[in-house]
Amino acid sequence: MGKLNIITKGILKENPIFVLLLGMCPTLGTTTSAINGMGMGLATMFVLIMSNIVISLISSLIPSKVRIPSYIVVIASFVTILQLVMQAYLPGLYDTLGLFIPLIVVNCIVLGRAEAFASKNSIVDSALDGIGIGVGFTLGLTVLGAVRELLGSGALFGFKFIQGDGMLVFILAPGAFIALGYLLVLFNKYKAKL
Repeated sequence: MGKLNIITKGILKENPIFVLLLGMCPTLGTTTSAINGMGMGLATMFVLIMSNIVISLISSLIPSKVRIPSYIVVIASFVTILQLVMQAYLPGLYDTLGLFIPLIVVNCIVLGRAEAFASKNSIVDSALDGIGIGVGFTLGLTVLGAVRELLGSGALFGFKFIQGDGMLVFILAPGAFIALGYLLVLFNKYKAKL
């Protein structure tokens, strides 16, 4: 049960978007559609899992004075791998997400989990933490992107469901804040019932 709890806490109790309110820059900037939100979430989850594993492995070897720079180097290495793979195999998504991919290096979710969890726990627990937080982040981005895409263009994952143009405000930056605000209310109401 302990291992399962590590995964589920990242989805509900410590959801990066709806509970901790971390990573707001990619949350608001990349969620113009459900596919963009999902793509950014999966990219971040890959970096989170891999960096948690490596940091858990090497944490005892890193002097405390260079702990944070060392973590950033590890995270940047996985972001570089991710960038090269996305450019080669997913160029459309890579072009859409643009600058937000390199910014994963300094994403407070990834760096925070490295410092707070991976550096103090086993490899397996660190990987599970990366999976839980990553799934929570991916679900949050996908849901926010889906709401914005549906209300803004009448489509979901690129498939048009509603005739007409939709409400343009939801595709623009103010729509991100509006949609996130309502989703925060719904998430907190649901969480209070648990």
